[in-house]
Amino acid sequence: MVIFCINNQIPLIPCISTIFPLKNLTPLQVELNFTFLYGTDILSLSIYIYNKDKDRIKPKSGKVMTIGTKMSATELNSSSVKSNNKPARREGGFLWEARTRILAWYSILMTGFVGLSVPIFSELVYHQVDTRVREDLVEELETFEQFVAEESSTTNHMTQEKLEEVFQEFLYRQVPEDDTFLITFIDGQLYRSSPRGRPKQLQEESPLMKLWANVTQDTQGEQKTSDPNLGNIIYLASPIIIDGKVRGTFAIAHTTAGEIQEAQQVISTVTKVLVAVLILALILAWVISGKILEPLRSLTATARSISELNLNQRIPVQSSGEMGELAKTFNTMLDRLQDSFSTQKAFINDAGHELRTPIAIVQGHLELMGDDPQEQQETIELVMDELNRMNRMVDDLMLLAKSERSDFLQLEMVDISSLTQELHTKATALGKRNWKIDATAKGFLICDRQRLTQAIINLAENALQYTTETDTIAIGSSRELNCFRLWVRDTGEGIAQGDQEKIFERFARASNSRRRSEGSGLGLSIVRAIAETHGGRVELISQLGVGSTFTLVLPLLALKKL
Repeated sequence: MVIFCINNQIPLIPCISTIFPLKNLTPLQVELNFTFLYGTDILSLSIYIYNKDKDRIKPKSGKVMTIGTKMSATELNSSSVKSNNKPARREGGFLWEARTRILAWYSILMTGFVGLSVPIFSELVYHQVDTRVREDLVEELETFEQFVAEESSTTNHMTQEKLEEVFQEFLYRQVPEDDTFLITFIDGQLYRSSPRGRPKQLQEESPLMKLWANVTQDTQGEQKTSDPNLGNIIYLASPIIIDGKVRGTFAIAHTTAGEIQEAQQVISTVTKVLVAVLILALILAWVISGKILEPLRSLTATARSISELNLNQRIPVQSSGEMGELAKTFNTMLDRLQDSFSTQKAFINDAGHELRTPIAIVQGHLELMGDDPQEQQETIELVMDELNRMNRMVDDLMLLAKSERSDFLQLEMVDISSLTQELHTKATALGKRNWKIDATAKGFLICDRQRLTQAIINLAENALQYTTETDTIAIGSSRELNCFRLWVRDTGEGIAQGDQEKIFERFARASNSRRRSEGSGLGLSIVRAIAETHGGRVELISQLGVGSTFTLVLPLLALKKL
């Protein structure tokens, strides 16, 4: 008995050695080693026959019959261990979740913006307060100058007595704003101020008051103080000139403590609002990022629910943005995986079915074999014939597996006319038919000569199976603008329309065929694989009762890229 089994981690059916015990008096025993390497790996089948002295019987060639390449159980187990021992990727936990990282980066950016906004806003507020205060001082001075001009227009000459009246009348009429002081001087001495109560820095003997009393031209500036309740003093001082001499001074002073306190209150309020908005924005960012990343969680849950036996789960596509595109891409990938698993499962079933028949024949004849040497020789010859058939089948499977490798083709420059003649010559040796050459193309083609020869000969053998000696099988080639065409045409049974696509699948045969082909059912699959690795395709035109034409279309540009 031969047991088929699949390791879920690597595409491998382990090697199984089975002793087929015969009848107790039978002098022969058989050891059958079977290895099935799935995918692009290697298939191997070995059979050893022992006599009653436990000596191995060799075939006439002197070599043990081995199909494929034998691999020891140690090597198989080693490769399985290596595959299973791959370290699993460590999960980072909550701190490394995408949602947490999004929130962290958003927090850093928003905190940075708030951190920059507060000092910039503070500087703008202080600048605007300072500008407003200075504009108010200038406006106050212009009001005084306008008042003096109006008073001077009523008299032809400004005297000291008249100046005192002007100062007194202006201070009486003009009520200064908070923290603003209107101060007047006559002949270098303090005359009056509004309001009368002044801080220490504006007392009569202070340096600032002495400076204003003796100005000879308009003066403005700012005096810094250490009193937090006073702040700095911003001032304007303008001399009053009568008869070419400075007779008095009008000074306007403003302490900035009040404005600074108001500005600080505004800045504090805005800062609190910004912090509250920041906290609210972070909460909303956490909630919104969860909504945005919901398709990822759905993808993760779907991926976890998928197994080799359940590939039907799909992610619902709820948007047309990046997440929707991700869901579509993932669903497309699952479609490809499902198709791949279905194809592989069908391939395993077909391969098992095709190999089961010759194995059953080998086992049955060995179990029924008697002691007669002639009977034993006939049985061994039959077993070798079945093994040869299995050998061809496994070789075909290995060829299909190798077609996916980069070194499958050995490219060279080939004269297409010479190749067509050579293919015709080789095909005529396959059997008695009416062999012809339809056409011969001229030119050179970059291709793998051996692989193309193998494909055309496979097509010729296939045509041979479904034609009679009176039928015609023709080989031809032609060159078109962007491709070469190589074909095999026959006047045999033809292929039904419903079978024309199916016959290129592995182990498939036409349903209308009147005979059972001795091949493995892989010939046309090999032809298609060779054409596709050359960047081309296989075309089939067939009609029941008329015949079939298989054409390899090899694009010139694709071959140059290869």
